[in-house]
Amino acid sequence: MVDKVKSYNPGADVELIRRAYETAEQAHSGQMRDSGEPFFEHPREVSVILAGLEMDTVTICAGLLHDVVEDTDFTSDQIAEEFGSEIALLVEGVTKLTNMPFQTRQESQAQNLRKMFLAMAEDLRVVMIKLADRLHNMRTLRHLSPERQRRMAEETIEIYTPLAHRLGIWTVKWEMEDLALRYLEPEAYYQLGNLVAKQRAVRESEIAQVIDELSGRLAEVGITAQITGRPKHFYSIYQKMHRQGKKFEEIYDLLAVRVLVESVKDCYGVLGMVHTMWKPVPGRFKDYIAMPKSNMYQSLHTTVIGPKGDPFEVQIRTWDMHRIAEKGIAAHWLYKEGYPKRSKEFDEKVAWLRQVMEWLREMREPEEFLATLKIDLFEDEVFVFTPKGDVKNLAAGSTPIDFAFSVHSDIGLRCVGAKVNGRIVPLDYELKNGDIVEILTAKTPSPSRDWLGFVKTSKARSKIRAFIRDQHQEESVAKGRTLLEREARKAQVEMASVFQPEALQTAARRYGYAEADDLLAAIGFGKILPRQVLQKLIGEDEPADRKSLTVGTVASKGRQSQGVRVKGIDNLLVRMSKCCSPVPGDEIVGYITRGRGVSIHRADCPNVQSLPAERAIAVEWVANETQNYPVDIEIEAIDRSNLLANLVSTVNDSKASIGAVNARTSRDRLVNISLTVNISDLNRLHDLIRKLRQVDGVLSVQRARLT
Repeated sequence: MVDKVKSYNPGADVELIRRAYETAEQAHSGQMRDSGEPFFEHPREVSVILAGLEMDTVTICAGLLHDVVEDTDFTSDQIAEEFGSEIALLVEGVTKLTNMPFQTRQESQAQNLRKMFLAMAEDLRVVMIKLADRLHNMRTLRHLSPERQRRMAEETIEIYTPLAHRLGIWTVKWEMEDLALRYLEPEAYYQLGNLVAKQRAVRESEIAQVIDELSGRLAEVGITAQITGRPKHFYSIYQKMHRQGKKFEEIYDLLAVRVLVESVKDCYGVLGMVHTMWKPVPGRFKDYIAMPKSNMYQSLHTTVIGPKGDPFEVQIRTWDMHRIAEKGIAAHWLYKEGYPKRSKEFDEKVAWLRQVMEWLREMREPEEFLATLKIDLFEDEVFVFTPKGDVKNLAAGSTPIDFAFSVHSDIGLRCVGAKVNGRIVPLDYELKNGDIVEILTAKTPSPSRDWLGFVKTSKARSKIRAFIRDQHQEESVAKGRTLLEREARKAQVEMASVFQPEALQTAARRYGYAEADDLLAAIGFGKILPRQVLQKLIGEDEPADRKSLTVGTVASKGRQSQGVRVKGIDNLLVRMSKCCSPVPGDEIVGYITRGRGVSIHRADCPNVQSLPAERAIAVEWVANETQNYPVDIEIEAIDRSNLLANLVSTVNDSKASIGAVNARTSRDRLVNISLTVNISDLNRLHDLIRKLRQVDGVLSVQRARLT
């Protein structure tokens, strides 16, 4: 590790790295990973990855110490005292929020990601450590259970690989994508491996011929270049097959040619030579040198017809561009020894982070934050121009509304029309590379909820949602309060006890809302039933109107129940609690009820928190492929014809069945649909939710909030 660091940073503080190494090794002494190897192997490998990205000494040390606060008795104050406040702040930024009482795994994920992004705003090295941490965890994923493998692979492909893309760290992005594919689609992964191996000899001979011919021509005109073949990664092949509906045999750019030269002038010289030697494919030339991507990537891309009639891609860039392409933001590292402490160019390159922080502070619900984050970490971009010639890079598929919000939030809110290349276009028009966009505005803001059905960028989506929410918040709060009062009168509960501020605030937090008014607004909007909230307020732990669904009894001497076993006790009635609807794959706990056997809850069920600990009992899932379990799913969508039919068809195609459907429409064409589906396990539930999100017009799909 020291040799690697000194190779790119001869002035590195080797003694500091050595002390951090020894401290982390001692702190983790005796701890083991799931693989059976010493735990210290993980932080050591994380720091090796960081050294490979040529990070500074402080980041290497923080990588070695990144799990010390979370997993040992070491404190942040001790790290600050021994290694300085800079390293302590980086470690603190990576450390999870382990001591906070989250109600759901999704809330925990959202809040930990929120903390990481807030720490990134102060120091981007936090995310470099987190990416290295995730990459090593993905490399050793085979030692975890199948459910944890899938959950981590999904999170990696949804959050961390797009984040690596955003920061331009291609080496990390590609490896994480291929590793995630291995666990999400193992059959496709290994099939691709076999197909690529069979085709490689033929492809490599063709690329070798191209390299030989191009090298000779460039030598003739005096251009010094290094030319190599670049294999296409499994995940990018899989994506092309999946998105474009192509067979493996129809994908020709499994290998590409990369040309590295000394200057920008030589880049364009090589491009001209390539186009004279082989016929270019129309529409497949991209100039990322003149218009760099937002993640700093620069290169010329062109696709030409090769000597044997097959198309292949040529990438042309300088050595400096190549270093940035491989290491991304790390290649421009702000804090690296010898670099200036602040740089206007650096700030411009990470301007997207400031946009993330802007909407991050507006997000009230964890689910909304996660959904918006995934939208913002897009990969494909489109470059358009303002009437003055300024370049704006947006998500592919963006509309004039997205463009308007990228210029200024006020322009987006007041947008009433748009001109593209001098002619009026609809607001849902998809912008194309090179479009010149002019926004037409009104004097007062008037965004429509319909816009949420086609805008692409997180900034536009969050600003529209915030405006609509603020407009309707007061009305929804009043309606929610009225509904709760009506429910209290019906149950003959004293009003003063129901509307105590402390009680309402506590109930709001149990439902994942920051303020009591947010909870009342959710009641008014129909997201939560008033009687559910009333039951929380008056302290009923398992009310009569929430009777459990009988699953079966536990037979003697280890015979299986229908899906659940109570550890150590036989012949007990077992019931699935409808308040959280657990399915195999969920972590579960048992609760001994009065006269109704053992009630099974998800471990993160809010009702469990208020139950007496002495009545808890250990339970576990047992294999039962024929058993299905009811799960509630909430869907928000733009209302249209055949929407429900499409959703039902998607459920049926996923080998699940529908137990109940409830739909509510609003005046602004928004529909909220509650589906009860019968499904066998958590993995199939995740697959179904992913497929439902792809149905046209669907804005969000999530498992029903725990009540």
